[in-house]
Amino acid sequence: MMFKNLKNKTVLVTGGAGFIGSNLCEALLKLDVKVRCLDNLATGFMHNIQPFLNHKNFQFIEADIRNLEACQKACHQVDCVLHQAALGSVPRSIKDPITTNAVNVDGFLNMLIASRDQQVKRFVYAASSSTYGDSIKLPKKEDEIGAPLSPYAITKYVNELYATIFKSSFNLDTIGLRYFNVFGRKQDPNGAYAAVIPKFVIQLMNHEAPVINGDGSNSRDFTYIDNVIRMNLLALTTKTESALNQIYNTAVGDRTTLVQLVHSLKKYLSKFDPAIANVKEIHGPNRLGDIPHSQASIDKAVKLLNYKPTHNFESGLKNAVEWYWEQFKS
Repeated sequence: MMFKNLKNKTVLVTGGAGFIGSNLCEALLKLDVKVRCLDNLATGFMHNIQPFLNHKNFQFIEADIRNLEACQKACHQVDCVLHQAALGSVPRSIKDPITTNAVNVDGFLNMLIASRDQQVKRFVYAASSSTYGDSIKLPKKEDEIGAPLSPYAITKYVNELYATIFKSSFNLDTIGLRYFNVFGRKQDPNGAYAAVIPKFVIQLMNHEAPVINGDGSNSRDFTYIDNVIRMNLLALTTKTESALNQIYNTAVGDRTTLVQLVHSLKKYLSKFDPAIANVKEIHGPNRLGDIPHSQASIDKAVKLLNYKPTHNFESGLKNAVEWYWEQFKS
């Protein structure tokens, strides 16, 4: 069994009631790992972790990473940390940069300090493709970044800088995973800052026209949740010294335009409801802080972590659509 060296380890998942965090909790529990979940439920949900609450290896702590004492308690007797807690969304960070900074920078620093103080052996954290900023080079390579385009992007870059310093100053091993447009089961389709795929899915299911920002030619390296889980597990378990204290793109290595996305969503959803094929999309203005194109090079992860995506965009989208239909059909 892969990842068997995780058995009986204790792993703290911050943001564990959120989309990515709850999927990570589930995957770890299946590997017989002791899982501690820390979440303040600001953007996470109890229903995401409800199936685990009575599991003998699961512990839920409702607390905020902006509270250092809570971070210290959560990290006590923990082997590794998967730090997912953050305030996502570029638009949210533009509207409220102070709160985004408090959670994503102050909270991140609290978690590093607590991990150092509690002798955590490895700190794996959610970085972001937003760090590439205004760089127009494709595919995106880890050591070639541009200037940030949003407060959110700044916070995520600062995380990488702090992680580097905590290795050099305190010998805390870290790995940063730059997520590229993650999607899949448990991703919330509601709210002002819902991600594009779940938002479009629900709109199409309701026969509402999805609004595409710009002309639809903007492209993203949409990455299915199972690929992200795999990268986190590889980062947790690698024994290769040169693989530690690195940043890795966490993606598929391909790109899909928004027009192509809507076409694929209609194709998969119309199998459940043929009328969806006739829903027309509409176009709105480009969104402030957005980059036109995003595509990752995954060469570094392939070389150092033996990463291979388990799902391409289409196979992941098909799975996601089936999950949303099952969860939200009327």
